[in-house]
Amino acid sequence: SCDVLFHFSGLGCGTLAVLEQKEAGIVLLRSFDWNDGLFDVTWSENNENMLITCSGDGSLQIWDMAKTKGPLQVYKEHTLEAYSVDWSQTRGEQLVVSGSWDQTAKLWDPAVGKSLCTFKGHEGVIYSTIWSPHIPGCFASASGDQTLRIWDVKAPGVKLVIPAHQAEVLSCDWCKYDENLLVTGAVDCSLKGWDLRNIRQPVFVLLGHTYAIRRVKFSPFHATILASCSYDFTVRFWDFSKPNPLLETVEHHTEFTCGIDLSLHNRGQV
Repeated sequence: SCDVLFHFSGLGCGTLAVLEQKEAGIVLLRSFDWNDGLFDVTWSENNENMLITCSGDGSLQIWDMAKTKGPLQVYKEHTLEAYSVDWSQTRGEQLVVSGSWDQTAKLWDPAVGKSLCTFKGHEGVIYSTIWSPHIPGCFASASGDQTLRIWDVKAPGVKLVIPAHQAEVLSCDWCKYDENLLVTGAVDCSLKGWDLRNIRQPVFVLLGHTYAIRRVKFSPFHATILASCSYDFTVRFWDFSKPNPLLETVEHHTEFTCGIDLSLHNRGQV
């Protein structure tokens, strides 16, 4: 199984590092440099050698691990930092969504040289854009305007606006077992669960982080378990179905924890 890491240097350059876990440890398979910081990455859902990153210069880059040189293609349409990128996981679609500090989300087909559509409506920077794992053509976005929004690529306007927090929303994710359930994480240190059929109040609120929550992910194996990481240096695991939902707090980082993901192949690996 391969993993990816980003590296930021003081010069503003970014590196995409592709790592492989072997019995002897983690080895570097490939390393690609870009002339600006890289903020997010997504694997292709139909080609194990292909990845897309997004960058501080507003561009998206397509990389092929089989090639040693620079990106296969660069998409430069966002006018400010491209902060989020995600490849659709529903079958029959080859669609990528990006979110930017220019307050827009853009839809891409990697085989087409320009964006298919631009989604406008947020009144603040977009920090996170995540495809629904259930509904084709449906994605969510989290923004500095304190809202979570749901979009349908077949319709031009926003499908649903959820006033999720009274603070900037930095992250969101879809439950892998319930097409109506999402979670948001925000600068107010809280995680909130949202049922799209009734958005008047959250279905759960998880408290414990002491600084802004930077990323949240639902478990691929358990319907009610999720993981979050924060500027408080911790990673926390939660089960929102339990009276005491905080399962574990991991304090092994000595700086901001900015990203987290859960392995699709190994239940215990994060």
